[in-house]
Amino acid sequence: MITTQKTNDFTEIMTGRRSIRYYDPSVKISKEEMTEILTEATLAPSSFNMQPWRFLVIESEEGKAKMAPLAMFNQSQVETSSAVIALFGDLNNFENAEEIYGKTVELGYMPQEVKDSQMPQMTAYYNSVSKEVMKDVVLTDGGLVAMQLMLAARAHGYDTCPIGGFDKANIAEAFGLDKDRYVPVMLISIGKAANSGYPSVRLPIEKVAQWK
Repeated sequence: MITTQKTNDFTEIMTGRRSIRYYDPSVKISKEEMTEILTEATLAPSSFNMQPWRFLVIESEEGKAKMAPLAMFNQSQVETSSAVIALFGDLNNFENAEEIYGKTVELGYMPQEVKDSQMPQMTAYYNSVSKEVMKDVVLTDGGLVAMQLMLAARAHGYDTCPIGGFDKANIAEAFGLDKDRYVPVMLISIGKAANSGYPSVRLPIEKVAQWK
């Protein structure tokens, strides 16, 4: 039986991460541990701390069968992974503003007067912002939480792969979500790698960064 090993070595977490396409199908991730991984992922930053990410953890045979025709060229990941996490951005994320900022005040992270001054400003912004702008916001925030999720999974001893090739037009409705509200960001397969994956080349910093 294959077991996983947690690590706090951040260098190993970063350098050991690979995009894995074949997993050991005998390795399952419990709901409790998946909850831990997702909780750690949601420590990622987001615009106004609105946390627009929404996760659909697809792990059952029925769920995977429904996902298979939507995953296009990624059938091996759907079939062998412990789960495929469909990550969406909620365009109506401001509905949670009072809960988030109220709890922030309750815990002493923010004075009540700051909340009282910020909420009207944020309400005005969210009431006026276009759907296109909000889509850009949730896609950016979705990218932040996705990377954090993959690193958290690695820290728990699991492997992942981000998937951009899937049927974005139909995935929300296929799983009973409102496609006008939930924007698909990416899929992330997660499980225990069946092989070590492949190292990859990165461009030198001199080619991708400038100092002014």
